[in-house]
Amino acid sequence: MAPLNDEQLHQIRDERREQIMGAALKVFAKRGIIGTKMSMIAAEARISHGLLYHYFTSKEELFTTLVQDAMVSSQEEMSSVRDLPGSPLEKIRALTNDILDESGTPYFMLIHQARTSDGVPEKVKQLIEDYNMKKFVDLLLPVFIEGQQAGELTAGDPEELIASYLSVLSGLMVLNAQEIGGYRMPKADFLLKLITSP
Repeated sequence: MAPLNDEQLHQIRDERREQIMGAALKVFAKRGIIGTKMSMIAAEARISHGLLYHYFTSKEELFTTLVQDAMVSSQEEMSSVRDLPGSPLEKIRALTNDILDESGTPYFMLIHQARTSDGVPEKVKQLIEDYNMKKFVDLLLPVFIEGQQAGELTAGDPEELIASYLSVLSGLMVLNAQEIGGYRMPKADFLLKLITSP
């Protein structure tokens, strides 16, 4: 068997890193940083405890990396809304469907844990401060103002409208992640009635 070349080794390393980060996301989203041990992440990733330390020196480093990736991705998604095709309401509908997609629940819960848990590293606290609600409101402001001007969205303070919209979605995501019996996530069109003009 021929030895692996550098490109193959990098690919294996990158795949293993993604495997670890996926496992860590599941564990942190459910247990928070204090309730998580590196051994739990290794077990979820199905790798040895020792191998995990070849990729991340601590659970704090891993948690910080995940939160940073989630925040950057959230900002990119919010920024890209105005480039979507369609009317402002259609753009907001697409964003709402993306936010409510259950595949994003672990990322949402990771951010929720980062905002509400004890024992969060200082760098994560700084990330939460840097990527605050105001930043996301500002990213969505042009689309909401355009929607109000087109008569698609409720009149009033657009920043307050966006903050309310994002707060409702956040609350729904927390409820959905709790897996409460009988709870059903509302459809995007039902939620959009909160912000659309009659």
